[in-house]
Amino acid sequence: MNARLHVIRLTGAASLQDAGRRGFLRYGLSASGPMDPLAHAAANRLVGNGPGAAAIELGLAGARLRVEGGAVRLALAGAPSVLRLDGEIIAGHRSFVVREGSELEIERPREGVFASLAAGGGFAVPPVMGSRSLHQRAALGGLDGQPLREGDRLPLAPFPPGGAAEQALDPVPLEREAPIRVVLGPQDDLFSEAGLATFLSQDFTVSNRADRMGYQLDGPEIAHGPGGFNIVSDATVAGSVQVPGSGRPIVLLADRQTTGGYPKIATVISADLRRIAQRRPGERLRFAPVDLETATRLARAQGALLAGLAARLRPVAGVAERLMSANLAGEAVDALRAGD
Repeated sequence: MNARLHVIRLTGAASLQDAGRRGFLRYGLSASGPMDPLAHAAANRLVGNGPGAAAIELGLAGARLRVEGGAVRLALAGAPSVLRLDGEIIAGHRSFVVREGSELEIERPREGVFASLAAGGGFAVPPVMGSRSLHQRAALGGLDGQPLREGDRLPLAPFPPGGAAEQALDPVPLEREAPIRVVLGPQDDLFSEAGLATFLSQDFTVSNRADRMGYQLDGPEIAHGPGGFNIVSDATVAGSVQVPGSGRPIVLLADRQTTGGYPKIATVISADLRRIAQRRPGERLRFAPVDLETATRLARAQGALLAGLAARLRPVAGVAERLMSANLAGEAVDALRAGD
């Protein structure tokens, strides 16, 4: 029997996500996949997987997991959280081996929203329509088409944890203070000049109506033009910024609907989707326009960064990190870091 991860405790949202389910938009099914693709790929690279392997995505979640049936190599990347292995603090953004019967506790993140927990060899759940990603509203993928729940046991693919050196990877900064960059359109002509000015000059706040489908923003109302706010439904993409009759924008994300009947004032560039996904309810943001050439250049740069993650891995070699690997972290490690 292969090893399993037993979900002992879970507070918040969690699901299995891989690189996403491509090619089904015409059937009304969006791709799903990770809300922070760089964090997802980093966690996988740390444990020796390909960047698109399935991992557990935690959304403002804490968890306690027990390893059963064998050992496993794990890594957590994304929103920073305190990790404890059998009660001892260990570092994030690095790999570590969890022995059979040991428990890993992940606290809710201190900042940000989404983190990815990867397991060496991946999760042995069957793909649905070419992907293991959960699409919750369609009830397919993931573990039995559902978000993870307490009591679930996730089967792991065979992966011998011994031998390889543990790896670390510096997290990619989110530039939290910088504006979220957008390309205007495709229906920016359906908004008044005042509405466009409001969108590009005012602060907005992530509301409590925020999930993997989209984030509704609170703030000043964005005025439509004389044609109103109803259009013939057309396609949406990840990052589409719809503005319904309320004048409050909605940024569509990984599990979005594939068509919509509200005008789209702008599209968040692909390089900034992870930046907006990592904003919590109550956090402020502002939009800034860029042209299509700039958006394309930034998308290629992020693609190159993702493709080059494996080359940025470094062996866990520092004294403090070796202590953490041996489960001797805590105050001693804090003292070592203070003296660096």
